[in-house]
Amino acid sequence: MMLLLVPVGLATVVGLVALWPGDEPSRARQAAELYVPPGTTYHDARVASVAPFDCSLPGGEGQPAQQLTCATVVTEVLDGSGAGEFVQVDLPAEVFAAGVDEGDVLVLTRDAGAEGPAAYAFFDYDRDVPIVVLTIAFAVVVGLVARLRGLASLVGLAFAFFVLLQFVLPGLLTDQSPVLTSLVGSAAIMFVVLYLAHGFSARTTTALVGTLFGLTLVAVLGEVAVATARLTGLTSEETNTLLGFDPTLDFSGLVLAGVVVAGLGVLNDVTITQASAVWQLNEVDSDMSWRELYSRGMAVGRDHIASTVYTIVFAYAGAALPLLLLFELYAQPWTVVLTSSAMAEEVIRTFVGAIALVLAVPVTTAAGAFFAKAAGTDAGVATDRRMTARLAR
Repeated sequence: MMLLLVPVGLATVVGLVALWPGDEPSRARQAAELYVPPGTTYHDARVASVAPFDCSLPGGEGQPAQQLTCATVVTEVLDGSGAGEFVQVDLPAEVFAAGVDEGDVLVLTRDAGAEGPAAYAFFDYDRDVPIVVLTIAFAVVVGLVARLRGLASLVGLAFAFFVLLQFVLPGLLTDQSPVLTSLVGSAAIMFVVLYLAHGFSARTTTALVGTLFGLTLVAVLGEVAVATARLTGLTSEETNTLLGFDPTLDFSGLVLAGVVVAGLGVLNDVTITQASAVWQLNEVDSDMSWRELYSRGMAVGRDHIASTVYTIVFAYAGAALPLLLLFELYAQPWTVVLTSSAMAEEVIRTFVGAIALVLAVPVTTAAGAFFAKAAGTDAGVATDRRMTARLAR
């Protein structure tokens, strides 16, 4: 098994070195900087008073007027060079409708380059407290239940975010292949995360083999599916914004890169569970043949496949819920809806990930059964040798 993984590991390291994005800002980053006034900073500000006002829109031809309420708030800047200042900003109707009260903390932008005093504007709500509390609660729960292994998984998660933020995302904004960038980054994440969370063992290596097989299959199937279906990748507001920043980006490749990254968690879950099941079955009855061990392992795998397929489909459906609601409003046949560019992207993304997931199960099970029996045979030979040596003495 190591004869297979060592070259793959070396290829991953070489890929990281060769594809690591440099310090030169990409064309998209240079274009994005033009949309934000130079010197713009972000500051927390506490709401001191709220004054609602009517900002309704008049109705058009055959359309009723929209009754809207906006608000003007006075806030105290809490940090930066303007700390202690009281500034007035207007809030749009959707922000005021979400709820703004005295004492709330908002995030404001500060344009120091504006004529006259620095200009402040509403940017977003401050969400530090709920996010920090949930993060701490998540870490505590994982540590208490999973103990050292759970804490190791958190360290692995931090490494995964490091690779995504420092390698994958900047690399996708360059001229490099999005598929190759996402594959190399995903492989690097899996090598570290799996061994860190589950220990260096033949069982973990089996899961890694299955995961790498699944990722490769996602890339190959996705490449064929995206090209055959002629997916442009320009189906959301975000991708159209990216198009404005850099029209030369490979948006079809970004679709595929998203499928690869999305498959990381599910493939990891399925392969490590399947490898553990095979090893546990072998420990319970080490006299089982490879064929019987594979058969029993697949019995577990089929149950896992049945439940995980639902997980993938409903996860994508939940992420695409606003899109589904729009289709519900349009008077279009479902045959047209399902083959539309926006919907086809989600369908292909789901099916490619599901196919790779399903096929990764028998591959992981077969590898696990083979190496479990091989490890058991080696252990048995070593035990026989020790017993022979003791009798000889």
